[in-house]
Amino acid sequence: MAASSIPPSTIIVRKSLLLSTTTFSFPASSLFPSIKLPQKHTHRRLLLASSSSAAVPSDSKPAAKKETVYFDGGAHYGDLLANLVLGLTILWLPLTLAAVSRAFNLRYRFTNLHVTVISGLTGEDRSDFSYKVIKDVQVVPRFIGEWGDIIITLRDGTKVDLRSVPKFREIAKYCLSMADQPAVVKESGAKGF
Repeated sequence: MAASSIPPSTIIVRKSLLLSTTTFSFPASSLFPSIKLPQKHTHRRLLLASSSSAAVPSDSKPAAKKETVYFDGGAHYGDLLANLVLGLTILWLPLTLAAVSRAFNLRYRFTNLHVTVISGLTGEDRSDFSYKVIKDVQVVPRFIGEWGDIIITLRDGTKVDLRSVPKFREIAKYCLSMADQPAVVKESGAKGF
């Protein structure tokens, strides 16, 4: 439809979803009740554009590198179980509460493009960084080496501490290989549970 067929007292809102475009048209007086416009042709129309006209030609954008997920998960379940058993004692209770918090509120995502750490009660704390800014990766095994901590040092000196990561040795080697550094992971001795 041509734009001239829509009355002047109508406001058009367009919403683009993936490859299709939907146009909603409704009277401007419903949005702005204090403004009085002439009410000659007040219509409500739903205009649908074909998906072929909304498609973007592939020549206009350079091909982006596709993101593939290497690891997506939370803290190791063994950390939670061990701390729940030891939480029966009063002395271990604060560490048990920390393990429960890690189990429910912490998420790690390693892709071929970046590392994402999501934490906080509602997931509002999010840290993203590229592999290009990684300077060093160290691991600390926990329990009998079933899970461990990964300490990633960035080029600006910031240390990112990832607690209770499953498959921590493989993930640390992956981080170093994606950072174009020799895959020699520095492993510290076990310092605690």
